[in-house]
Amino acid sequence: MAEDVAHFIRENGLKESSIIGHSMGAKTAMTLALGSPDLVANIASVDNAPSDKSLGKGFADYVRGMKQIDASNCKRQAEADEILKQYEESITIRQFLLGNLYRPPGENVTKFRVPLDVLGRSLDNLGDFPYKDPNEIRFGKPALFVRGTKSKYVPDEVLPLIGQFFPRFRLVDIDAGHWLISEQPEAFRQAIVEFLSPQE
Repeated sequence: MAEDVAHFIRENGLKESSIIGHSMGAKTAMTLALGSPDLVANIASVDNAPSDKSLGKGFADYVRGMKQIDASNCKRQAEADEILKQYEESITIRQFLLGNLYRPPGENVTKFRVPLDVLGRSLDNLGDFPYKDPNEIRFGKPALFVRGTKSKYVPDEVLPLIGQFFPRFRLVDIDAGHWLISEQPEAFRQAIVEFLSPQE
């Protein structure tokens, strides 16, 4: 994924890019910054860290629910939401997941854009991080780490490792779980705007 982003940046002639990623997107941003620092001005990593971490059971449940929705040939998002309620009680998170639904051309049912079989098979490895030794590679430009205080993905004990890989990092805590952008959009927006604003 980091290679895909690097290709996009080069192909479009972008300069001094700010990369913001949540969850796996955060690991993508960190990987890109460490592997191709010349392409990146700064990064914002949202609720993830540069370490291997197994995914919570909830992700497998989400995939099961999404597969059930696909198999049910739902015609409306409300029908899909009723199915997903069995797997996730938060309407905010359900709406986020259901944002991947679309109606394929010529069909009258909704399907997910993401390849659910591939996603389901890959869950065991999705929490891995490709760089292991911060003594070998560092990103010396600004980095923002935003974490949900009710999430388990950026515990206090990983902060020293973040500091080793990203010595110019800043940390912002938001009173939310892993889906903090959906749960606290204004707090997230403020953190990003402050980080990206020119510093006096």
